[in-house]
Amino acid sequence: MRKKISIFSFFSGIGILDLAFEKNGYTIVFVNEYDNLFMESYQYAREQMNRHTPIYGYHNDSAERYAKRRGKRNLINLVAREHEKGNLVGFIGGPPCPDFSVAGKNAGANGENGRLTKVYFDIICRCRPDFFLFENVKGLVKTEKHRAFYNEMMMKVQANDYVMAEKVLNALEYGVPQFRERVFMVGIHKGLYQNEPKTLIFEWDKHSLFDTEDVLTRAWPKEREFMVNSPYAFPAKGILKKLTVEYWFNKNDVENHPNGKDIFQVKRGREKIETIAEGDTSGKSFKRLHRWRYSPTAAYGHNEVHLHPYKKRRISVAEAMAVQSLPKEFVVLPTLSLSRKFKMIGNGVPYLMAAAIAKTLKEILEDIREDNL
Repeated sequence: MRKKISIFSFFSGIGILDLAFEKNGYTIVFVNEYDNLFMESYQYAREQMNRHTPIYGYHNDSAERYAKRRGKRNLINLVAREHEKGNLVGFIGGPPCPDFSVAGKNAGANGENGRLTKVYFDIICRCRPDFFLFENVKGLVKTEKHRAFYNEMMMKVQANDYVMAEKVLNALEYGVPQFRERVFMVGIHKGLYQNEPKTLIFEWDKHSLFDTEDVLTRAWPKEREFMVNSPYAFPAKGILKKLTVEYWFNKNDVENHPNGKDIFQVKRGREKIETIAEGDTSGKSFKRLHRWRYSPTAAYGHNEVHLHPYKKRRISVAEAMAVQSLPKEFVVLPTLSLSRKFKMIGNGVPYLMAAAIAKTLKEILEDIREDNL
């Protein structure tokens, strides 16, 4: 293997995807995020975890504008600099996705956010990293008009000498206590191989913990009447404890977490929320989690509100991070508004899901190295 695997991160959010890669042997060297508050929280989280500052810095600008910059520190030159050091270079990113989401704007590739997916693939083809990762909502491949655009992007990277693999994955498979489907695409440049392959064989389930179909067909506990602080022992029979909300709340010690007191107060309908049973997630807005089940998708826009299983309140930011399977030490900038904090957490790639993909990709890169010796 070359000296390092250097990562250029785009649409970085608060750094959940980046942290997953970094904790699995990659080095973050460049970070790009347009939203200044997301960027501030990204930097704050890294500082709290004593993570290094990327050598090429934090770039609070649009990926499109930065990609067009000239001079010694443009992207092509930075990639070349890493190659001169003998390092592998990878681009990772998940462009904003509401334009491809059924629950969002559904504006597609021509939408304000949707067009950024093309920008990302343009940057990849222009800069030619050794590999790339792309992540987005499943609507990009499940909706006919969006799928045509997605296929166009696949042909684009293939025409630029990448072998690639793609798949819709569910976070449940990787130990995340949340039903969340996302599409991932991984590409590796043919120039890395001694013998060019026609396709990339990527074992998406190599580091998975569970089978989605098995998880969904298990006899999970049913709804039960909501009672504040009601006792309810773990119903061991047939239940996967590591996929339950309560397991993760305890694992991350959410009550004592720095973001444990970050909670929206319910100002209207307080009586109504008391009538919502533990585990009743059928409503369009207020969904009460079940302590011994996994959560619905942790997307806190579109008026979706998750209620605590056995407390008369909404879940906290720390609890939302637990649902995203984030490490206990991850924190969100305390000075931000609550709506921003929840948006930042909900926008991220579930941590354990990202970590599993990062491991598999690294093992493929190591295999390529062995073949080239």
